[in-house]
Amino acid sequence: MFKLNNDFTEQDLSSAINHAERNYVIQVNDLLSLDVFTNDGERIVDPNNELQEGMQRMQGKPTFQYLVKTDGTVKFPIVGQVKIDSLTLDQAESILQKKYDDFYKQSFVKLQFANKRVVVLGATVAGGQIIPLTNENVSLVEVLAMAGGLDINSKAQNIKVIRGNLSDPEVYQINLSTVSGMKQSMLDIEPGDIIYIEPWKRPFFDATKDITPILSLLSSTLALVLVLQNL
Repeated sequence: MFKLNNDFTEQDLSSAINHAERNYVIQVNDLLSLDVFTNDGERIVDPNNELQEGMQRMQGKPTFQYLVKTDGTVKFPIVGQVKIDSLTLDQAESILQKKYDDFYKQSFVKLQFANKRVVVLGATVAGGQIIPLTNENVSLVEVLAMAGGLDINSKAQNIKVIRGNLSDPEVYQINLSTVSGMKQSMLDIEPGDIIYIEPWKRPFFDATKDITPILSLLSSTLALVLVLQNL
């Protein structure tokens, strides 16, 4: 499953690492969460525990998410439509701060992605999972840890990262069984990546698993026959 072409090189992996290390940019169909503070966000420092008390009062309040439309704009409260696609979160925050300055004194804006995630398939402790990416520049090792880690059935030397359009994806093979492979494993994961951990094939156990229902049926039938004979 997900076999690699023979022309894959370490240079390709290095290019992928350099590509992934840049900050995420906002794209169409992203979901964003927004927080706006005044006075340059001084309450975030919270010297008098005011923020903590305020958060406790706000428990149960719904968290709103804002969709990036196909034209690259987002409709935010008060300031309305703002075009922010292809920008990093920092760049978008700067634009929004200027707009909210018209309504608030020294506004402080905090944007976060709400729908960045990766898919983990194959032999992991918890099986297939969708892992949300709450931070930027998350490494492969961190994602595997969030997925429950590898188990005894995992091929640590054959972990594949599938990236890009599924009709023509890029596939990178990572080897976690060696020190050099561990260095390469710091490959930063991008939203939408698929991580596949190949399981070990055990023909004997697989065959046993397949015939277990048949053996169970035969033993039950034999037991029934013996009981009828003794009647």
